[in-house]
Amino acid sequence: MDFALIMLVILVGTGVISGLDRWWWAGSRERKAKALAQAGKAKEAEAARLEPVYVEYARAFFPVILVVFLIRSFLAEPFRIPSGSMLPSLHIGDFILVNKYTYGIRLPVINTEILDVGHPKRGDVMVFRFPGNPSINFIKRVIGIPGDHILYKDKMLYINGKLMAQSDGRPYFFAAAGDGQGEGLRLTENLDGDTHDIITTDRLDAPLPEIVVPAGEYFVMGDNRDHSNDGRYWGFVPDQNLVGRAFLIWFSWDMVNTNKWFWQRIVWNRIGDSIH
Repeated sequence: MDFALIMLVILVGTGVISGLDRWWWAGSRERKAKALAQAGKAKEAEAARLEPVYVEYARAFFPVILVVFLIRSFLAEPFRIPSGSMLPSLHIGDFILVNKYTYGIRLPVINTEILDVGHPKRGDVMVFRFPGNPSINFIKRVIGIPGDHILYKDKMLYINGKLMAQSDGRPYFFAAAGDGQGEGLRLTENLDGDTHDIITTDRLDAPLPEIVVPAGEYFVMGDNRDHSNDGRYWGFVPDQNLVGRAFLIWFSWDMVNTNKWFWQRIVWNRIGDSIH
């Protein structure tokens, strides 16, 4: 089940309980307590005034859940990187923050846009709901925006007939827990002015004829080009599936050296890194 939906259910539940207690149950308890006090039953009157445990918890948790829900829905939401498809930019075990308003203000759960703020740009690292199963979140880099002609051939990317230059090739060794173990080539790609590192290997390319990105949709690829389940295999990301733009690594956990103590597995030098 969608975590946002779970939070919404809890928020509504605690809010309803808090509201009923404020406008109805509390008054009923007070009237009952006064009647008992007038009858000389002081202890029973004191007990009658006490809030039920579920009301106490609802009143305590409602404002906290409300703040968290609003922040996650409209400002920033945390995600964990589960695979190596975005190596070398993002590692398995990275915990990231995603800007929720860059691509428009959207209603939580139903993901409907209510305010147009902006749109994905080439080079953005974007989180979206996987078109094949919207309950799953994917993270990839935006390669093509509406109207772009995209061609990926012989490990090279062409956008609107222009080659996206690659430079500074150097060996890259995949960690033992990474997707596609072994050695690759790390290159710096210039995506129409946006530079980022990618990885290629000697694996054969998936056949991809030149495509045109439809209106209201986006084409995405992983930086780990030969080990990424991306738009080359399942098509485009529609606008209604957008979640937000990844912008910060707030924590990172070593998923390779599992025999270390937990504090030794914290990758300190990645914490606070911006995502680009």
